[in-house]
Amino acid sequence: MTKSNTILSVTDLVKYFPVGGGLFTRPSAWVKAVDGVSFSVRKGEAFGIVGESGCGKTTLGQMIVRLLEPTDGRIVFMGTDITHLNRSKMHDFRRRLQIVFQDPYSSLNPRMNVETIVTEPLHALGRMSASQRRDTAVALLEKVGLRAIDLRKFPHEFSGGQRQRIGIARALCVRPELIVADEPVSALDVSIQAQIINLLEDLKDEFNLSFIFISHDISVVEHMCDRVCVMYLGCIVEIAPTPLFIAKQYHPYSRALLAAVPKPELGRDNVPVVMKGDIPNPIDPPPGCAFHLRCPDVVDQCMVQRPEIRQVEPGRYVACWKFQ
Repeated sequence: MTKSNTILSVTDLVKYFPVGGGLFTRPSAWVKAVDGVSFSVRKGEAFGIVGESGCGKTTLGQMIVRLLEPTDGRIVFMGTDITHLNRSKMHDFRRRLQIVFQDPYSSLNPRMNVETIVTEPLHALGRMSASQRRDTAVALLEKVGLRAIDLRKFPHEFSGGQRQRIGIARALCVRPELIVADEPVSALDVSIQAQIINLLEDLKDEFNLSFIFISHDISVVEHMCDRVCVMYLGCIVEIAPTPLFIAKQYHPYSRALLAAVPKPELGRDNVPVVMKGDIPNPIDPPPGCAFHLRCPDVVDQCMVQRPEIRQVEPGRYVACWKFQ
């Protein structure tokens, strides 16, 4: 990947949350939500991040848009290190970097009408008159499948799918280069999910967007994304182009994740594969490879030393001692 083709580069990103402690006392422990994550996203690419609940996907996405401050590591967006930019310097990057939240019910202010919600980022940037902001809101609502008459309505007057369309319009109003979509369809009915996914794909092509698409649903990522990144307990265990990943998974956790996806076949019982054990406590993760307590291929080295993520074939990276 050439440097000029990279819109986002994340290096050794870490986020620890304190547990216990108070104003004058130190925390008693730390939750290691994201623990040394590195990857890059190309311009115009849809980059999928998948994993079980609690693996750190949402925390990672919120750090990328600077809603959470990293504990350590580096975030470079469009050639600029934004990891520790203050509020005034980060202001210029807010237009280029947006997020669509998971829950379309709690992510919209119930006291604001649609026009105010959609145009709020434009108002914050202060680059348009009121009439220009309204015209922009109308155009975007029509792009996402809503109507101009919806501008005066409030969030409670819409269904979940319509609310998510409003959230997408809000993210698009400042014409960003990169959107982090954090589980944008998981709270929606299955019949509505396909509509939102197709909408995001159409908007990606029309606005020349790059996406980081966070999901626990492999089938959604398979349909939407160019590459897949698999996370487990705050770490990346595999990155690969989507077609290669679906055809063959190298890391044992990736294989288990794909095997757990229901595959309806006529005349056969649909019984997903269940991984043994539970996800370890992120406050006290096991030594060595975080997956070794559940891994069918574990060896002695897995228990004592964490494997680095390495390229094992063009475009595919794996963190497993089997490929070191």
